[in-house]
Amino acid sequence: AMEMVQSGGGSVEAGGSLNLSCVAADSIYPTYCMGWFRQAPGKEREEVASIKSDGEATYSDSVKGRFTISRGSAKNTVFLEMTNLKSEDTAMYYCAAAHDHAYYLLRESPEIGFWGQGTQVTVSA
Repeated sequence: AMEMVQSGGGSVEAGGSLNLSCVAADSIYPTYCMGWFRQAPGKEREEVASIKSDGEATYSDSVKGRFTISRGSAKNTVFLEMTNLKSEDTAMYYCAAAHDHAYYLLRESPEIGFWGQGTQVTVSA
């Protein structure tokens, strides 16, 4: 399985900013979508943002306008810039990768893709 290594995150007060990074240890297929999910205690894992191999980005309504997803020039790295953070953004964040055409299946079928180890983001009110 391809290793996905995350970095960033941490704790910040509401209104602050944090950045997340994720790099795939191996060269990722050029047609892979990469993105971020999060899971808060007692809640289901939810999709936060994703970016396809052609650069098309998608955001959940809860983070639209506050978070920005991007990919590195080598395509095997994905970043998440989080601004104006709210307490409800507190969660464990996971990067993920899957083929462009299969990424939408990841939440229900996580085994079809690759996942990072998780990074905690804590936002205090």
